[in-house]
Amino acid sequence: QVQLVESGGGLVQTGGSLRLICTASGRTFSSYAMGWFRQAPGKERELVAQITWNSDIIYYADSVKGRFTISRNNAKNTVYLQMNSLKPEDTAVYYCNRGDFLGYWDWGQGTQVTVSS
Repeated sequence: QVQLVESGGGLVQTGGSLRLICTASGRTFSSYAMGWFRQAPGKERELVAQITWNSDIIYYADSVKGRFTISRNNAKNTVYLQMNSLKPEDTAVYYCNRGDFLGYWDWGQGTQVTVSS
């Protein structure tokens, strides 16, 4: 089983930037597509960005396209989410997990991102 730890969230003003980091334990991390997800209060968890195991295919939700960048370092078992031009509607708890839609590892605690207007 892979354990996931997200970090890097915080409180920023509209237009600000944050870099989220997801660190995974386990030797199988590099074999899987990974995704960043978010869940706002009262809403369902949604996928915001996805990256294949070798970074050759990347997907972004329309709501974040052009503002967020997902990347990974398999040698460090780490996935990143660079978030620029943040908007209040980006406020949510952000999680990482498998991005292949064939299953999920146990969810981590997530990292809170709050964007003030």
